[in-house]
Amino acid sequence: MDSPVAQNPVANGATAGGAAPTSTAMDAPRPIDFSSAPRIPKRIAAVILNSLKGGVVPRIGLPYITVGRETEIRALLTDLDLIADGGASFRFLVGRYGAGKSFLLQTIRTHAMGENFVVADADLSPERRLQGGQGQGLATYRELIRNLSTKTRPEGGALMLVLDRWVAAMQGLQADASPDGTVSDGEARVRAFCASLEEMVHGYDFSRMLMLYYRATVEGDDAMRGYVAKWLRGEYRTKTEAKGELGSTAIITDDDWYDYIKLLAAFLQGAGYRGLLVLIDELVNLYKIPNAISRQYNYEKILQMYNDTLQGKARHLGIIMGGTPTSVEDRRRGVFSYEALRSRLTQGRFAREGMRDMLAPIIRLHPLTYEELLILIEKLAQIHAGYFGYTPALTELDLVGFLTAEFGRVGAESHLTPREVIRDFIELLDIAYQNPNTSLPELLGSAGAKDGAAATSTPDATVAPGAAGVPGSAGAPGPVAMPASATGRSDAEFAEFTL
Repeated sequence: MDSPVAQNPVANGATAGGAAPTSTAMDAPRPIDFSSAPRIPKRIAAVILNSLKGGVVPRIGLPYITVGRETEIRALLTDLDLIADGGASFRFLVGRYGAGKSFLLQTIRTHAMGENFVVADADLSPERRLQGGQGQGLATYRELIRNLSTKTRPEGGALMLVLDRWVAAMQGLQADASPDGTVSDGEARVRAFCASLEEMVHGYDFSRMLMLYYRATVEGDDAMRGYVAKWLRGEYRTKTEAKGELGSTAIITDDDWYDYIKLLAAFLQGAGYRGLLVLIDELVNLYKIPNAISRQYNYEKILQMYNDTLQGKARHLGIIMGGTPTSVEDRRRGVFSYEALRSRLTQGRFAREGMRDMLAPIIRLHPLTYEELLILIEKLAQIHAGYFGYTPALTELDLVGFLTAEFGRVGAESHLTPREVIRDFIELLDIAYQNPNTSLPELLGSAGAKDGAAATSTPDATVAPGAAGVPGSAGAPGPVAMPASATGRSDAEFAEFTL
C-alpha cells in the first residue's frame, strides 16, 4: 500500500514532471489558510469534537465534516425521490466497526429532514429487537417514535408537532370554497382522508385515533390529545387501560408494530410531509441473539419489511439498516442464515471490485481514501481552532505526516478505520493545544518511538539458538529456559520444555 506521502505531491515536494523537491518547498512549509473556512457556532463545534473523540457520531453539525461517500449518498438520495413519489425502498449499509455506517446514516438523516421528510431512527440492543417474546419489538417501535424528527424538531420528539400540523392542514382545507360557493366541512375532509387509510391493516383503529385527536384539538381537550399521543407511542400495556381512556381495546403490540409504521408513513403525506425514513442501526445485536428460533423470527420480520417495500405494499416509506459484514453475511447466525433473505440479497455475478452496483439492496462501505482523510482532518483542525480560539499553524506537511504515522503501523491497511484516525487526530490537537511549546512533528515522533519500542520489546527470557521466530536461526524448535533474574527463584525449580 502506498503511503499518503507518496500519493500527495505537496508532501514529497515532487512536481508533475517528477523533478526533485526544492529546498524552499521543504524547508519553509506554509501554514494552511483557514480564513475561507465556514464559521461554526461554539455549541455545534463542541458537540462535534466531543462526539468524535468519544467514538460516536454527532447528531448535529454533520455538513461541516462530511467527506467522500459520493456514490453511496447519491444512491440513497435516489431512494428519497422514490419515497416522495409514493414508493418505498429498503437498504442495508454494511461495513466494519468504525467504517462510517452510523455517520452515513446520520448524514442521510440530516439531508432527509432538510427535504421535508420525517425521520425515525433507533439502535437495536438486547432490549430492542424487531421481534421478541418480552416486548422487544414494541420497545424498538417506541424508540423510533420517541426519535421521530423533522426539520423544525431535529432532536426528536416530533410526534405532537406532526399531529398538530395535520390538524392545521385539515382546518386549512375547511376554509377552501367548494364549487357551489359554500364552505367545505373540515371534519368531512378528515373522514375522507381517514377512509383512505382504512384499507390498510389496522387502518380502522389508526383512523379512529386520528379522528379523536382532531376533535380533541378543535374542542380544546388536551387530556384526550395526550391519550391519543400515548396510544400512538405504543405506551398502553393493556387493553383495559386503553378502553378506560380512549374507549377502544385496540393497542399497538409486539406483533403488529410494523403495520403501524406503514400507516404512519401513509398518514404523513396528509400532514404536509414527503414521507417517512426509518433508520435502524446495530444489526449485529440480532446476530448476537443466542436462541436460533428467536433469531429466525427477527429475520422473518426483516423479510416482511423487505417484501412490503419492494412489492409496493408500503407507501412513502424508506428503511435503511446498518450492520457489520459478519452480522449480514454469516451463513450460520447472520442475516444470510435465513435462506429466503440470502437468496434475495446475495450479490450477482457481474459486480466486482471497482464496478459496484449501488442500486442493489446491500451497500458495502469501502474505506475512505487518503485524500478524503486529509480533507477530513483539515476540517477538524479548523473546527478545533475555532472552538478554542487560537490561530492554527498547521501545514499540509503536518497533516500528511500524521496520516503517514497512522498508516505506518502494522496492520493499518486492513484494520485502521476512520473512527480511529479521527479520534487520534483530535487527541493530537488537544495535546498540542495544552502543550503549546511542543510542535506537532515532536508529538508524532514520540508516538512513533513509543510504538517502535512496544513492537520490539521482549520479555526478559533466554531463548536457545535455533528457537522458532529468532532472526538468523534455522527455525528448528529448541529449549527455552527462564533465568533466575527474571523470577527471583533458582533454575532448578523450572523444567526445560520444547516450543
